[in-house]
Amino acid sequence: MPAHNEELRLPPVLAAFASFYAEHMGGGAELLVVVNGSDDGTLVIARKLAEQYDNIRVIDEPHKVGKGGAVIRGIKQAHGEYIGFVDADGATSVEAFHALYGQALGSDGAIASRWMKGSVIALPQKLARRISSRIFNLITRILFGLNYSDTQCGAKIFRGAALKEILPHLGITRWAFDVDMLFHMRRNGYVVKEFPTVWDDADGSKVKVPKVAYEMMMALIRLRLIYSPFKWVVSLYDHIFVQRHRGAS
Repeated sequence: MPAHNEELRLPPVLAAFASFYAEHMGGGAELLVVVNGSDDGTLVIARKLAEQYDNIRVIDEPHKVGKGGAVIRGIKQAHGEYIGFVDADGATSVEAFHALYGQALGSDGAIASRWMKGSVIALPQKLARRISSRIFNLITRILFGLNYSDTQCGAKIFRGAALKEILPHLGITRWAFDVDMLFHMRRNGYVVKEFPTVWDDADGSKVKVPKVAYEMMMALIRLRLIYSPFKWVVSLYDHIFVQRHRGAS
């Protein structure tokens, strides 16, 4: 569970997950909370909850590595036969996440979708976010051939061995992280299925739609270039950007 500045939303969500899995799976499930570059009380709260629940382990990542970086950090320290991640905002309930786990069993993985028939959306997203989400999905299909209705839903579970195999190849830690992960899963011959979910758009979102929509599109284009003969364009851009950043600092 990656968590960046989630001191308000994390406590009830993490407590609900810890209680549920303690009751239903005992020592068979562990919750890793990766506190990522937070400057509020998220780390303190997570550690207090870990004192109350034996199945919580807190990982402190002091740098802002993004959701993808936090997930990668968690995967590296996870030991389960199945490894999944879910947002700390409570949009996916523990019951919905556990249902996804049941669907993943016996397969390479399962991802939740807010757009498939049968999904239950308690509080729909605002129109601007829905539009940007659909455009992002269309471009993902065109550029990567990933025929999922929703690559960005925050609930995903994979077979641990499969995740560990693709882990060295994951490098996109911003908005295209989920696409990168699913792309490598398919590239390595793994079959990941998509299932409708129960989802509630969480209050307190920090997302600014116009800025994020632009960043998401650029992240997809950059990722596509990385896996093409034009990778040198990205390398050149990164080199120039780093040099300019150093010169300005």
